[in-house]
Amino acid sequence: MTSPHLDPARKHDFVFLIEVRDSNPNGDPDSGGMPRIDPVSGQGLITDVAIKRKIRNMVALFNEERRRPGYDIYVEAGVALNAQHERAYAELGEDASEADARQWMCRAFYDVRMFGAVMTTGKKGKQAGRVQGPMQLTFSRSIDPITPLEFGITRVTPTKQEDLKEKTTEMGSKHLVPYGLYRGEGHFSAPLAARTGVSSADLEEFWRAFTLMFDHDRASARGEMNLRGLYVFTHDDQYGRAPARTLLDLVQVKGPGDATARSIEDYTIEVNDNALPNGVTLTRLIG
Repeated sequence: MTSPHLDPARKHDFVFLIEVRDSNPNGDPDSGGMPRIDPVSGQGLITDVAIKRKIRNMVALFNEERRRPGYDIYVEAGVALNAQHERAYAELGEDASEADARQWMCRAFYDVRMFGAVMTTGKKGKQAGRVQGPMQLTFSRSIDPITPLEFGITRVTPTKQEDLKEKTTEMGSKHLVPYGLYRGEGHFSAPLAARTGVSSADLEEFWRAFTLMFDHDRASARGEMNLRGLYVFTHDDQYGRAPARTLLDLVQVKGPGDATARSIEDYTIEVNDNALPNGVTLTRLIG
């Protein structure tokens, strides 16, 4: 019997908690790489794009070993999107329609099938249309205001050969958040999944990639990012038994008040299982 959270014919809503310790979870290029922040509340932000990138990278990493058809990645570093569209026509033939190409892209690319894509660029007659993806994520927002820090660093080697005689070091900077607990949410639409062809194996791949994505994304600026909670609410039909907000609010995270949080133990995480509506089940993948 398929576990409820692996059933693509059901609606899923979920909450996830990301712990950030002495790391920069999502630098803002418009602010010199500083951690993203809400200027009004002071809360830290992580974009949905950043999380999806990590999931794409994990799926690609899994597929290096297994090489399964249908798990290629559309949005991939070093590959032009128009070249991906042309793969569909090379496979289907020059007389293929845009609708045929769109269906081929859903079959071939995991992230198109799951997240959707706008594939309207490229040569006329070599485009693949638009796909509305069934899996969507929100921005993640820290429970409390964060304190972004900037540190000066030095490097003992200059960048240019001609600077060797004049420079012994070069200056740089590094940004980090001392501590933050971020909350994000996600939604899976079964009717949209039926259009793109999402399978139970695809959902299993998604949850596995989600739970492991930080373990294979370590860097000097992301040394301590950890998934601390992943709570999946599954409805017993494709449209849902209760509004998503009603379910997501059952997960409550309370901070330390006036104190400064520096550990997950400084927070109280409460999940009100007893208030689940009829036809909704909860799967705790993490936490």
